[in-house]
Amino acid sequence: MFDRLLKLITEKDLEKIKNTKILLVGVGGVGGFVLEALVRSGFANVTLFDGDKIEESNLNRQIITNKNNLHKLKAQEAKLRALSINPDIVIKAKDIYLTLDNFEENIKEEYNYIIDACDDIKIKIALIKYAKKFDIKIITCLGTARKLDINGIKVTKLNKTFNDPLAKRLRELLRKEKIDLDIPVVFSEAHAIKTDDILGSAIFVPAIAGITLANYVFLDIINKDNE
Repeated sequence: MFDRLLKLITEKDLEKIKNTKILLVGVGGVGGFVLEALVRSGFANVTLFDGDKIEESNLNRQIITNKNNLHKLKAQEAKLRALSINPDIVIKAKDIYLTLDNFEENIKEEYNYIIDACDDIKIKIALIKYAKKFDIKIITCLGTARKLDINGIKVTKLNKTFNDPLAKRLRELLRKEKIDLDIPVVFSEAHAIKTDDILGSAIFVPAIAGITLANYVFLDIINKDNE
């Protein structure tokens, strides 16, 4: 299945990708596309966490969802989709929400990369601290709701983000803990569209953000430039 990919990278590159251990937190609008891109790009060892169930409101943007799997666990449905693409991958699907109380008992393996596609700012901080403690590479996704223009999506460092309330709050909390803000992130520089209490979201920005997260890891492994 990787014949076309091997026109762009070497067998050695593909072997490195297959042997890379990924921790993916969240398989919703962003994380579902992360997983899709990883599986179709040769990654073969993924652990994912998501305690949510599929709802009808997810159908407009989350690639793992369809009319036949409503109310089923996202983590398990993501695993089934991944295995339907490549049955040879090793994928561990944990259908729980990570919390500060259960973080230590659940995050134990030695990962090469952490991809943070979750919405919980406390868990984002916990993942960053874990990555720094154990010298694991991490990339974090910031806000993708209330935006439509994919041209604003960028890979940068947390301390260089703007127009993102989540990024601002994350910076504030990390500064209080004296944690370096030189953390790779995917964010959208577009201004948010004002909505009511329900966050509006379409497929475009979360999908491109998810693929961008996966692409960052992919390029980093094969030693290409991340721009």
